[in-house]
Amino acid sequence: MPEGDSVWRAANQLHQALAGQVLLASDFRVPRFATLNLAGWTIIEVVPRGKHLLMRVAGPGDKRLTIHSHLKMEGTWQVYPPGGKWRKPGYTARCVLRTKAADAVGFSLGLLEVVATADEDSIVGFLGPDLLGPDWDPDEAERRVRAAPEIPVGVALLDQRNLAGIGNIYRCEACFLSGVHPATPVSDVADLGTMMTDAKQLLEVNLGPGRRVTILNARGMPVGRMAGRPGYWVYRREHQPCLKCGTPIRRGLLGRHNGEEERDIYFCPQCQPVPS
Repeated sequence: MPEGDSVWRAANQLHQALAGQVLLASDFRVPRFATLNLAGWTIIEVVPRGKHLLMRVAGPGDKRLTIHSHLKMEGTWQVYPPGGKWRKPGYTARCVLRTKAADAVGFSLGLLEVVATADEDSIVGFLGPDLLGPDWDPDEAERRVRAAPEIPVGVALLDQRNLAGIGNIYRCEACFLSGVHPATPVSDVADLGTMMTDAKQLLEVNLGPGRRVTILNARGMPVGRMAGRPGYWVYRREHQPCLKCGTPIRRGLLGRHNGEEERDIYFCPQCQPVPS
């Protein structure tokens, strides 16, 4: 599933290509909005909110609408030159926006809807502070997480109502850096603030080009992008040696709390002891 950094990069690319452009045509390939025509509307901006992407447009009489999408597991937005050949099958396209400068196509979007911009709070107002947003408030995020002390910290970090932007990769890596097993109850995590600070730093490091990495040097610079170096501490490194102690990394499942599905977790049994 795309994480907060992926959505931030997608929003930035769309904003650079489309902001200020007038729509020549729009094609919403979902039943509810199939007849909606935004030709002649102007794209004001494209902004991320956690894992949600908000594209704000202005139309006649200064009407304002927001095209809201969520990538879920397989979604992606791609930008092409006008009339450019798509790199993904046409039947997976859920939204096509055409301007004089570029075409933007949303493929396999997990969620696509159009709402009045004034009503955005009804679709993203439930989200906690955004680790990559101007509203980031570590104290509020920690307060929300600690409100359910019995929940495993690995589940709490994925709950977007607590803090927005962390996905499975960053929860596994942040837990490793803190030496905490993801199944540890929130009440037993002494320094939750440092764990969230680490997650924020990792997200910010990966806003630029290149493969995603979570291994940083003492100056906070990524070293995992070097040829032949692993990119992650534990994520998808099952059976490989821990980069700190050499113990084979293990994989497990964690979930079934707050409606969360079970998801893979990766951890070092030596550096992150399994809670009793």
